[in-house]
Amino acid sequence: MSARRAAVVLGSLEVFGPLSMDLSMPLLPQLAKDLHTNDSLAQASMSVCMLGLALGQLVTGPLSDRFGRRRPLLWGIALFTLFSLLCAAAPTIEILLLTRFLQGVTGSAGVVIALAAARDIASGVELARLLSLLGLVGALAPIAAPVAGGQLAAVMDWRGLFVVLAGVGAVLLAVAGTLLPETLPAGARHAGGFTETGRGFGTVLRDRLFVCYLLVATCTGTAFFTYLASISFVLQDGFHLSPQAFSAVFAANAVVAVLGSLVNRGVVRRAGPARMYVVGTTATAAAALGLVATVVAGLGLAAVLVVLAVMLFCYGVISPNSSTLALGGHGERAGTAAALLGMSTFAVGPVVAPVVALGGAADLTMSLTMAVATTLAALLVWTAVLPRLRRSLDSPPARAHRPDGAGEHRGTPH
Repeated sequence: MSARRAAVVLGSLEVFGPLSMDLSMPLLPQLAKDLHTNDSLAQASMSVCMLGLALGQLVTGPLSDRFGRRRPLLWGIALFTLFSLLCAAAPTIEILLLTRFLQGVTGSAGVVIALAAARDIASGVELARLLSLLGLVGALAPIAAPVAGGQLAAVMDWRGLFVVLAGVGAVLLAVAGTLLPETLPAGARHAGGFTETGRGFGTVLRDRLFVCYLLVATCTGTAFFTYLASISFVLQDGFHLSPQAFSAVFAANAVVAVLGSLVNRGVVRRAGPARMYVVGTTATAAAALGLVATVVAGLGLAAVLVVLAVMLFCYGVISPNSSTLALGGHGERAGTAAALLGMSTFAVGPVVAPVVALGGAADLTMSLTMAVATTLAALLVWTAVLPRLRRSLDSPPARAHRPDGAGEHRGTPH
């Protein structure tokens, strides 16, 4: 399976998260009116979906280590399609919240198994390059979903949008069923039930370096979801941008993050994932602190947008290298490790949005929250991760992919 084909197929599986949450966003007021509920519960339909995406990975990831990647993936996509239809038919807000949660749980199969399958077919530098390509494909969804939702809202109601999601699920089921081969051989799978699954989580979590990567990912994920939760208020309420101008800025920022992934793909073969990870995390923290200074000094919209662009570019650099390094020592339990990584990112979303909203002035609250989170991430990298990565930084990066992952950090438990 070529890297480009793998990136397109696996990247398409990562659209479940953005599409599930963002496509229905323009019609949330209509949803609240039709179901005779308030705006808060209507918005909660997005939060429970994100929570399902987080928790579902903890189930689907280990299942893929036991049964292979294809079977849990195909079942997950099929059930996502079914629950999307049930969302469309929901008669009350309570039923909708339940079906949205289950939609997230089943949609998580695409998110976690895409990452685990990438680890099955590549490692080291080549995995970082593949994940950079995968990030390029996956990043198109956050750009397209709100725009598509707004256009579809002109011709259908909120129930129609969930039917569209079901159609997307059916298409992705056909794509995965025909184009994605099984990437985990039968001999590499783990037998056993809940006891073995718990042992698998224990094995991964006893790796102190992996836990450090997990904490850093949680911090950077907090910063990213703070941006997502706050940026519309900052730009539209604070700087008085029109909805059209905000959409253009939001799309441009997503493109900047894609550029970060593309630059990483070109540079990582010479610099190595470890060095790119350290540089990207440090630069993100510096940019976040610069954002605080920009807001406090009142330097205006242009300065804020420039610093935000730098931050998102660096985030595009961090993401593929973070996953590469974290999964590098756990190729034998890639599904379990990928589940913990994905959960650490998606679980912060439902918490960050309401907490940040309590902070008052959107621009200062956003910038301070992002600065604290990214500074903690950088401190963790320099004090806990970097000392364990000295060997990787002092050695030239491996250029060849070895299917058995030989020569990588194997995550010795402590």
